[in-house]
Amino acid sequence: MSSGTSDNDPAAGEQLALIRETVRRASAAPRAKPRTWRGAPLAEELPVARVVVDKGLVHLDQFFDYAVPAAMDADAQPGVRVRVRFGARVVKGRREGGKLLDGFVVDRLPSSDYSGPLAPIAQVLSPEVVLTPGLLALARAVADRYAGTLADVLQLAVPPRHARAEAEPSPPQLPPPAAPAPGPWSRYPAGPSFLTALAAGETPRAVWTALPGPHWPDELARAVAAALASGRGALAVVPDGRTAARLDRALTALLGEGRHTLLTAEAGPEERYRRWLAVSRGSVRAVVGTRAAMFAPVHRLGLVALWDDGDSSHSEPHAPQPHAREVLTLRAAQEGTGFLLGGHACTVEGARLADTRWALPLAAAREQVRAAAPLVRTVGDDDQARDEAARTARLPSVAWRTARDALRSGPVLVQVPRRGYVPRLACGRCREPARCTACAGPLEARDADGALHCGWCGRPEAAWRCPGCGGTRMRAQVVGARRTAEELGRALPGVPVRTSGRDAVLETVPDVPSLVVSTPGAEPVAEGAGYAAALLLDAWALLNRPDLRAGEEALRRWLTAAALVRPAAEGGTVVVVAEPALRPVQALVRWDPAGHAVRELAERAELGFPPVSRMASVTGVPAAVAELVALADLPEGTDVLGPVPVTAHDPGRARRDRGTAGTGGRGAAAGEDGRQERLLLRVPPGRGAALAAALRAAQAVRLTQGRTEPLRIRVDPPDIG
Repeated sequence: MSSGTSDNDPAAGEQLALIRETVRRASAAPRAKPRTWRGAPLAEELPVARVVVDKGLVHLDQFFDYAVPAAMDADAQPGVRVRVRFGARVVKGRREGGKLLDGFVVDRLPSSDYSGPLAPIAQVLSPEVVLTPGLLALARAVADRYAGTLADVLQLAVPPRHARAEAEPSPPQLPPPAAPAPGPWSRYPAGPSFLTALAAGETPRAVWTALPGPHWPDELARAVAAALASGRGALAVVPDGRTAARLDRALTALLGEGRHTLLTAEAGPEERYRRWLAVSRGSVRAVVGTRAAMFAPVHRLGLVALWDDGDSSHSEPHAPQPHAREVLTLRAAQEGTGFLLGGHACTVEGARLADTRWALPLAAAREQVRAAAPLVRTVGDDDQARDEAARTARLPSVAWRTARDALRSGPVLVQVPRRGYVPRLACGRCREPARCTACAGPLEARDADGALHCGWCGRPEAAWRCPGCGGTRMRAQVVGARRTAEELGRALPGVPVRTSGRDAVLETVPDVPSLVVSTPGAEPVAEGAGYAAALLLDAWALLNRPDLRAGEEALRRWLTAAALVRPAAEGGTVVVVAEPALRPVQALVRWDPAGHAVRELAERAELGFPPVSRMASVTGVPAAVAELVALADLPEGTDVLGPVPVTAHDPGRARRDRGTAGTGGRGAAAGEDGRQERLLLRVPPGRGAALAAALRAAQAVRLTQGRTEPLRIRVDPPDIG
């Protein structure tokens, strides 16, 4: 039967385009209001839709059944976005009223196990399937692990809708590429076999200690390419947009355009959703992205990779605050994929994965490490005591000489743990920290003019006087990056000085003599051969933090900076101003991050700390904390540590997390007297799921009883002291 027109007819093409545009506008326009569905006929088959509602309350963390009007039968399929009335009441045998909320259809059923009348779906927002069964299962697993709600996880996993992006077709899927050559993976004994296993469709798991130098983006790109060669997909999560851009360039150079997509905030909401749709539709099988990309719905996933898992950027600040490493570990187990956890450093969690044989270590031989690493020199307290220049200048003589000599051949990196000018001040007589008279926040000097401001509330402090001794003179506790850059510029006239920090982060610097002063994590990559030298200053500021991870984090930041320096054979030198006997310093000198992590893991095992055990923190007003613990049916063997008082939230710092588990609100609020407490709950291995379930159930009981005091529940807290 002929339609009377040809596909090549221009008029027919215009008519088809007009029809498509009309359909698109109709689907984008709001559907009929809920009242128009009163008495409307329901779908003949599967008239019930099971919906997860965007209501992040732990006592409402369940599916709800709704009736499907016949007019929505075709569109209201599992995985689509809908709007429903929540909290409707029964009036004359019908559901009336309620608040309009977004949700997702998760299933279609012939009948409901609820005996009362069902409210109809108010609107199908889009027929686009965005919540696949695999993504739903992952979100449920993440919510259970972190004592959160499914709705909160889905807010992290599924980006907001943009109708214009949905109306556009995604690009066609390209055929699988050829398996890549090992390239720089040949420097690792097990590297080529890891790629071969991925390309053959197998699921190897590895904890990769990357060699220093610029090769890791190419190595990670080849692992992604090997997974694509098997006809499967790949997902690589990195800490920030700069790192993602490096990996993006490496993949483009290796595979060309169109085989992968970049999911970062820099793309903007609409473009990011457009790229996400290309992944969800199966058009693109490889994803490189930052933290939120850990939920990317890659089809036939064959590899999940995470770079630098010790970076705090991998920890989601919004409820239920999952960590990308744990989410990707869950995906690898649920979807049967390969797994690659890489970095220049090695976290205790990575060492734990290798120790339990869940993943195998992937590292280079010692001779390869020595060939790639720079020379590391230390300057301890005894060295500085004997050094006349170190007592009067910003840098010890060894550091000055190293910087001066290295500037003849290239740029020099200077890592300073604090940004600003003089970010921490104290009384010059009694050394009491200088604090704001309004909010007790730390005073700091932001600029060279010496004007004091509070680091919390921003209030200027014109006439400070020490409350302890009455002194008016101050001294610097920590010298910031800007002050360091100023002093280095005066000491080395004619040498360009660049700064990289939170206010302005440089991506690269040219391969010419210059000083680059950077805070940790903001170090730019030096073009060409890399930095000629690096100076790691004020190591005590990193090592003396009251944190279980202080040594591990200091070593990670040092290794990240030192990995940008040329090998020792090419003159690359790193000077760290720290006591040489300290374990993290020794690990840096030997370039042995895996050995440091193994020793840290052994100590954690003796003390019963994570990751050997599982732990959760409960923070809030004392009465609410005590009530929750009393209601919780804690698993056998739970250790209750505390409670201990905690410092209230810094007044001048933005609070980003929705960390109040089960309330959908902000973090735990202080009581009327300003006091908060934190309680730590520790359980042996294998009982973490039971602990999370007990806390969720107890919080649900509190909310059903009308308790309004907010609590912040966090499973696997990163800052346990």
